[in-house]
Amino acid sequence: MPEQLRNVHSSLTLELASRIVDEAIKAGRKENLLPLAVAVLDAGANLVACKRDDGCGVLRTAIAQGKAAAALGMGMPTRQIRDRLANRPAFQSALAACADGRFIPTPGGVLILDPHGDAIGAVGISGDASDKDEFCAIEAVKRAGLVSDPTEPNPEWRSAGL
Repeated sequence: MPEQLRNVHSSLTLELASRIVDEAIKAGRKENLLPLAVAVLDAGANLVACKRDDGCGVLRTAIAQGKAAAALGMGMPTRQIRDRLANRPAFQSALAACADGRFIPTPGGVLILDPHGDAIGAVGISGDASDKDEFCAIEAVKRAGLVSDPTEPNPEWRSAGL
């Protein structure tokens, strides 16, 4: 009997992940933000698509992946993680150790939801102020025709500083 390789189902297609990445970079440019790195992970925290805008710092892609992985790992957006763990630095350090460093608990990690409200992936963005990164992630998910968690950015995102 000949060998047979089977397709492995992914919760997020390359086409959709690429659209989210491109829409996030467009949103950042439209708002005149600093150059962004955008990473989209599937539900298993596997990298599906990633781009680093021209002029973006070299650590930004790792930070973007860490934000997306943190959101998936905890099942909540990174803004919520930051707020919940603000007074628990030892636990934050333990989570980062468990995640082999792929745990960045600052805004910019947004869950991508299916119609049932289940997370099918996450987008992480790094490059500007965290609230501005989060705005671009939410905007990109919306532009791709999906629902994000959170659904709206921090109302003060435009005035966020580095």
